[in-house]
Amino acid sequence: MVVRCVWKHSTITGDGSKTFVLLLASLLRIIHATATKDPHMFQPHNSTEASEAATARHLADRLLEFALTELDKLIVLNVLPHGFRVSLENFTAKTQHDLSCQTLLVSFFRTRLGYAYCDFFRNLFCELLSHWKVKDDRPSFSMQFLNNSFLALHTQVSGVPVSCSRLIEGQVIHRDFATPCPQVRKQPLKAVVFNGYLQPKLLTTGDVLELRCGDKVTEDRGIVHFSSWTEKSVESIIATLQSFGVSVLLCALKQSSAVLAAATQAGMCLVECVSEEEISLFTQLSGVTPISDCRRIHPEHIATLTFCKPLLLGAHRYVHLDFHDCEERLKVKPCSLVICAPSEGQADQHACAFQDAFRMLLTALEPVRKTQTALEETIPSKKCTSLHADNISNGTACRVHLHQKCVTETGCVISAGGTFEFLLHHALHQYGHSCSVSVNTSAVVPVSQLLEKALLSVPRQIYSHNLKHFLQAQTRVVALIPKQPHALSANFIHTEGPLGDGKLSLCSCKNGNMSLKLLDLGLESVSCKYQLVLAVLQCLTNLLRINMVLRTHAVLHTESHDSLNAHSESSEGEDED
Repeated sequence: MVVRCVWKHSTITGDGSKTFVLLLASLLRIIHATATKDPHMFQPHNSTEASEAATARHLADRLLEFALTELDKLIVLNVLPHGFRVSLENFTAKTQHDLSCQTLLVSFFRTRLGYAYCDFFRNLFCELLSHWKVKDDRPSFSMQFLNNSFLALHTQVSGVPVSCSRLIEGQVIHRDFATPCPQVRKQPLKAVVFNGYLQPKLLTTGDVLELRCGDKVTEDRGIVHFSSWTEKSVESIIATLQSFGVSVLLCALKQSSAVLAAATQAGMCLVECVSEEEISLFTQLSGVTPISDCRRIHPEHIATLTFCKPLLLGAHRYVHLDFHDCEERLKVKPCSLVICAPSEGQADQHACAFQDAFRMLLTALEPVRKTQTALEETIPSKKCTSLHADNISNGTACRVHLHQKCVTETGCVISAGGTFEFLLHHALHQYGHSCSVSVNTSAVVPVSQLLEKALLSVPRQIYSHNLKHFLQAQTRVVALIPKQPHALSANFIHTEGPLGDGKLSLCSCKNGNMSLKLLDLGLESVSCKYQLVLAVLQCLTNLLRINMVLRTHAVLHTESHDSLNAHSESSEGEDED
């Protein structure tokens, strides 16, 4: 279940798997220690074990409730002021002001692929995004399209150096020609897409042929007549396609030998078993609709291609095609990504990192509408005292609210290396102190302290090679926090872009002092971090709600079990037998 929670989180945000496990393990240890120390904290039970389990579940539930109601506000007031705004526009700009965006990508690829190729894949990523950027449209639209179509847009090649990774024009169909490919022609090519079979079948999957007693010669003649009719039907379809000047057939299903022979005789090239993702991409870029009824072929089914030829990538041959007027119609330059690596495993790792970069950016730079709505409903000016902001006037509280709305629309990043954890740890410490002063909580452990302690496990792992560096980093970050961290200046909303010295200023506090200079630690997304904490707390709650694990000898075939879980359960059952 933990693996599934981590996988679900990483498919959304594209990052944070290692931090997920570290934070979850730390929370489990802290909650276990707290429940063991005072098992009857909330409600007595018959046994100590039952009391500890009930206390752990109650603490996890309260911690999740606290995070859903208070955590976003603490981040807005204590973390975002030390952040640096970026926008999707900067990723495709070719100016010096895209330094923050470039650094964010480099930081991401460094954690996934190491130092050797982080700059190379950063440049390749930005080049791909610039090709697919739709003119006069939101860049997030292009990024979402690339993320959804990534399976059809990239090709993995093993046995080739990583430096051979590149972009190529047009689309790559990951199949070979079933018939001879067309000869090079000067005029554009015409192509169509078929969803079904071109030759009608006597039987399809699930059909049963029932032969009744009768004249066997008559039965044989009926089948022969049907076969002859289907062949004539194929000839009629090919003739119709020839009248439209079609020379390329893309088919979702495997076609019969009669269809292949007719297409070859007509000088048409046919590609069969094209994947659903590749057909969907082709239809979007060409603007045509697939043919479902072969008897009804119209001009809206005909696509115009600049070329259609074989492409050799590594040990495989594919179909390479490009669209005639795509740049004029869609305002984009279609291209495909070729990811090379010495081994198949490395190519897969690079491809996963590339797609996760899209997910990370979409999470980091898209507005967090849920958080924005929650702030609008739960942070009126009169309730700011719940966030220990007693010295803030109502007007200042309103400015903080507007500040959050602005930042979430454009995204916020922060210096890596534990900065987020140090800042949120300090905010939770102040929050717990204010709660203990205002309310008598001597009998109840403030749940904010549980998360406060667990957060430090992440920077401790980062600086595990040297404890002195951990203490220095924590001291440096805490020293930058003003005495009244919520008295924010509205100037922060307009702070964007690097300073003249080439380094990034991640904050302009009220006193105007620059803080958290970006050295070589890189950047990470505040929104991704926030989503990570929530995902960990949800996983924690689900774990502690389990009362007992029952082992079964039969594999449970449910949607929540994948092949790995099924194999593991069956193996355990065999061992017990």
